[in-house]
Amino acid sequence: MIKSLLCGFALATAMSAVAFAAAKNPVVGGAAMFDSKNIIENAVNSKDHTTLVAAVKAAGLVGTLEGKGPFTVFAPTNEAFAALPKGTVDTLLKPENKATLTKVLTCHVVAADAMAKTVAKMIKDDGGEHDIKTVGGCVLKAKESMGKITLTDENGGVSHVTIADVKQSNGVIHVVDKVLLPKM
Repeated sequence: MIKSLLCGFALATAMSAVAFAAAKNPVVGGAAMFDSKNIIENAVNSKDHTTLVAAVKAAGLVGTLEGKGPFTVFAPTNEAFAALPKGTVDTLLKPENKATLTKVLTCHVVAADAMAKTVAKMIKDDGGEHDIKTVGGCVLKAKESMGKITLTDENGGVSHVTIADVKQSNGVIHVVDKVLLPKM
């Protein structure tokens, strides 16, 4: 009887450890995110990022975001893309607009592994606002208020980080609620 109880306790403890290990990364779009997978491998499982994944494929950036990195990706949700003026996404996804789409997407990528705590420290060290240079050549203005990070694009559009610190094997994803647009 005691042996049976001990085995049950050991099994429960092991299952708790597995659940805790899986809970390290936030769930995004209803899918578990694994720090052992790269940005693309995780993003394709998020039901909230199907538009982003389609755009990354259309821009030919899959290979890059599967690469070694490190990358920080500010990942707009489907709702963020849907909030753009009607027809914008369809227009961007056309082959003749690949350069523009690539510019928009790379303005969401930083060539670093920047966790929210690091970004918040840079904001504080810079007196309340920190310029983040993206691989697309855009400069995003990062601010922090009440523990939340906001990003202002080159057109004055403000995006909020809604889910921070989604660790990837080649960087980190921060989910954002607005598409960041470059000056064109």
